[in-house]
Amino acid sequence: MTSNATVGIVGLGLLGHAVASRLRAAGHTIVGHDVVPGRVKGLEELGGRGLASATAVADAADPVLVLLPSLETVEDVILGPRGVLTAGRAGQTVIQMSTISPALTERLARETEARGRGFLDCPVSGTSLQVSRGEGMLIVGGDRALAERWRPLLEAILKSVAYAGGVGQAMFVKLLANMLVALHSAAAAEALAMARRAGLDPGRVLEILTSGAGSSGMLALRGPLMVRGEFPPQMKLELFMKDLHLIQEAAANVGARIPLTEVAERLYGAAYAAGHGGEDLSVVVTTLQDEAQRRRG
Repeated sequence: MTSNATVGIVGLGLLGHAVASRLRAAGHTIVGHDVVPGRVKGLEELGGRGLASATAVADAADPVLVLLPSLETVEDVILGPRGVLTAGRAGQTVIQMSTISPALTERLARETEARGRGFLDCPVSGTSLQVSRGEGMLIVGGDRALAERWRPLLEAILKSVAYAGGVGQAMFVKLLANMLVALHSAAAAEALAMARRAGLDPGRVLEILTSGAGSSGMLALRGPLMVRGEFPPQMKLELFMKDLHLIQEAAANVGARIPLTEVAERLYGAAYAAGHGGEDLSVVVTTLQDEAQRRRG
């Protein structure tokens, strides 16, 4: 990796901004684009430079990091008529960091490599808040030599960088990680909702549980939000619903049974249907609390 390389970021939402902040703190020059002007301003406040399009980013930077909310936006910004591959140059690397399907990941890699560019499958395991603090992990898939070339840059984002294998394999592992996030967060919500129904002090219960054998990363991270009943988005529920659908699809493709995840998805779906899509996924606790209230009349 060239030490003075200009890094491009397409997608400056919560996670994209956190990644940009880590790279700026490490001294990297950043250019970026987002369709929301306020997000570009946020990059400029970090000392980065906002550009008018994804193609402008591709012309100015190597590598180009993609952090977008949906499969459709990722596909369009890489392969579309005004996408990254219409600009830039041979030998450039696209590092796709959004959570998408393994199948789309593989197709994007084929299309990118056919045009003389490198491609890394590099999803982020961790919330935007965790990433901003340097916590979490980057899971990398693709050519091993290319992954090693960019490892110093990736380690500037998060020190924990794990190579999973070929393109698509990192994304599959990321879906497994999000499956556990879903289950552990739902379990934390169930325990804390039950404690509240029993008349216990949820804050005190949380303190005890996080010190014992039943603790988990999600209990420690999202338990305080559930206790306070405040759900500022670290991972918006509406985006997490997309991930849950991808997990179901991946399980079907390999013939795996995931009954616990199916139950958890219904709980998150109920919270989403109740209008909580813009809040953190920890808002699932409200589904359990509301159901308990209805049963008690």
